[in-house]
Amino acid sequence: MTDTRPVLVVTNLNDPTADVVIAELHDRDVPVVRFDSGDFPASLSLEAEITQDGIQGRLETPSRTADLDHVRALYYRRPTGFAFPHLDEQDARFAIAQARYGLGGVIASLECLYVNHPHFIGDAEFKPSGLAAAVKAGFQVPRTLITSSPDAARAFIKAHGAVIYKPLWNPVYQVDGVSCVVEIAEVTAEDIDDRVAGTAHLFQKRVEKTADIRVTVIGPRTFSVRIDSDLLDWRIDYSRLRYTPVPTPPEIELSLHEYMDHFGLHFGAFDFALDANGQWWFLECNPSGQWYWLEPETGLPMLAAMADLLERTT
Repeated sequence: MTDTRPVLVVTNLNDPTADVVIAELHDRDVPVVRFDSGDFPASLSLEAEITQDGIQGRLETPSRTADLDHVRALYYRRPTGFAFPHLDEQDARFAIAQARYGLGGVIASLECLYVNHPHFIGDAEFKPSGLAAAVKAGFQVPRTLITSSPDAARAFIKAHGAVIYKPLWNPVYQVDGVSCVVEIAEVTAEDIDDRVAGTAHLFQKRVEKTADIRVTVIGPRTFSVRIDSDLLDWRIDYSRLRYTPVPTPPEIELSLHEYMDHFGLHFGAFDFALDANGQWWFLECNPSGQWYWLEPETGLPMLAAMADLLERTT
């Protein structure tokens, strides 16, 4: 019997990764309803009733309708935020809150597979939580300080030598009309001044790495890729990267899935630093990270693995 339940894909209009996943699902005759929660209520409507049988109702876009009690999986990518530009500031703030807790609450309450659940994404995006979970899962984690104290920052740097600064979250800045982010950078004790007291900062002992490793976990499948470059942060210039698929050590495999289970994730993009002794050092896991660009570079069947997961064949 044909499974007619759709996969919901929640993302923005310009998401090439979602595009290829949807195309693959279409090729498999899997129904898909794509929408951006930021389109609510202009071109996305909601009707949901809480009953003894669960949530019933529908989401409607200009071209698709999804029955809320008839969803196979929900692929939560990168939707835009709610906006009510026609309202004054106070009314817009109220409307945004109602949309977040209304539509957002319904989206988070379906009886389906989430890749990933939006609440779990939020939990896993806190770097201190991720680092603590990584230690618990058995990963090697560089010594890390989170502080607003200039004295503590200087003492940490003096104790550990080479130390890097990382933003705890990376909002987009506009500089001369161009979007940019705060880059990871090595810091010295002399770089630290009283401005550190203005907010929280993350400092981490630098791993003397020979390469980086990106591990993409898609359901039960694990794809590890060695990334060679001369960059401290390989994400700042993709043209200087070389990719090599590598096996995932068994102990790393176990820790990956323990980490995923801790946060309730079905997808994760993990970053490791590889040192000269072959040790994998956990840096972070992005529960909404990019992954498809690696498939053309390596030939790894990552798209098929994601479609299998959403189709519920795994």
